[in-house]
Amino acid sequence: MNYQETLTYLYNSAPLFQQVGKDAYKEGLDNTYALDNYFHHPHRRFRTIHVAGTNGKGSCSHILAAILQAAGYKTGLYTSPHLVDFRERIRVNGIPVSQEFVIDFVEKHRSFFEPLHPSFFELTTAMAFTYFAQQQVDVAVIEVGLGGRLDCTNIIQPDLCVITNISFDHVQFLGNTLAKIASEKAGIIKKGVPVVIGETTSETRPVFQAKADEVGAPIVFAEDEHLLLSATRNEAMHYVYQTADYANLEGELGGLCQLKNTNTLLSALRRLPEAGYHFTEENVREGFLHVCELTGLMGRWQKLGEHPTIICDTGHNVGGMQYITEQLRHQTYHTLHIVIGMVNDKDVSGVLSMLPKEAHYYFTQASVKRALPCEQMKALAGNYGLQGNAYPHVAEAFKAARHEAQPDDFIFVGGSGFIVADLLSLNH
Repeated sequence: MNYQETLTYLYNSAPLFQQVGKDAYKEGLDNTYALDNYFHHPHRRFRTIHVAGTNGKGSCSHILAAILQAAGYKTGLYTSPHLVDFRERIRVNGIPVSQEFVIDFVEKHRSFFEPLHPSFFELTTAMAFTYFAQQQVDVAVIEVGLGGRLDCTNIIQPDLCVITNISFDHVQFLGNTLAKIASEKAGIIKKGVPVVIGETTSETRPVFQAKADEVGAPIVFAEDEHLLLSATRNEAMHYVYQTADYANLEGELGGLCQLKNTNTLLSALRRLPEAGYHFTEENVREGFLHVCELTGLMGRWQKLGEHPTIICDTGHNVGGMQYITEQLRHQTYHTLHIVIGMVNDKDVSGVLSMLPKEAHYYFTQASVKRALPCEQMKALAGNYGLQGNAYPHVAEAFKAARHEAQPDDFIFVGGSGFIVADLLSLNH
């Protein structure tokens, strides 16, 4: 099989959650342990940092990886979902896994895993751990796929755990209260392993504290340490952070959510030397300022053009959209154009209720089975006073927005990572 045929095989034989949703979700770790045993426990051959949370875990994972790379560590990074190419999920020092490795992995081992019927994520996690071991990475930053307790990344014994925040997402799997979701995320907390909690609520904080006490894990609440003192913007529209440890720390990522992420990361960075990691202030500065170049990160308040300004962002739930709508309020423009689509298992009404009513809307749908049909999105949006037209493909919606927008207008594209993925794919 060539690379494209291999991906087709993977998507078809092991259902891809981002395509089909709940039917791809497998509860329990039986397959994970079977795969891990078969591959001779590859995750034990390198150090790990484990990152969970509803929002912000991708940004935090990438910045941590960028800092470790800058410090000279050979660094693996495992994230999901991918935007343009499957290989984005598995990187070493920012370089995606080779097509050849993906092809060989499937061809050599399919006779073992086919009878198991693993999920796509179970198989991809085994692939990532095997690749990192083969590449002899020093450390891998591992992003949780979904939840924590039963996530197949949870077989690792990390040096540090980070849980960014808790908001409502994947409630059909994780529970319909913040406390229940927090309990699932807290499942990554392990005996003796320090854990940094980014944000809490009155519901979630006791859950994290109880789990840490139960297993004997040192716990730090980043909002108590409050190492981020203030933030301003410079001419490049980068944040410049004043922090307890670093003055004038410049960050490349522009979304408002990065204020919370940065506060979380500052607490995490204080724990790493205690776990035996060595890095300098210069390494931290390089990681924050060059995270996209170092790790290949895309889709976080990413600027794609000027005159009109074009921004895309993968925020896709109520928690993520709160930051985006707040950020849109701070932009300067003549007219706001919003190209938006969502998947059918998100709180679509919750997101629509937040969006600005004065914008021109281009309702669309991503090229995944879970996509909410654009006409349905348009009808729901009408209930919240949002007006616009429906377009069955992201390319059409974006083209229409570009056609209507004037040079001093602002175009935002988002609502789902899959909308952003389709947009970025137009240029590949």
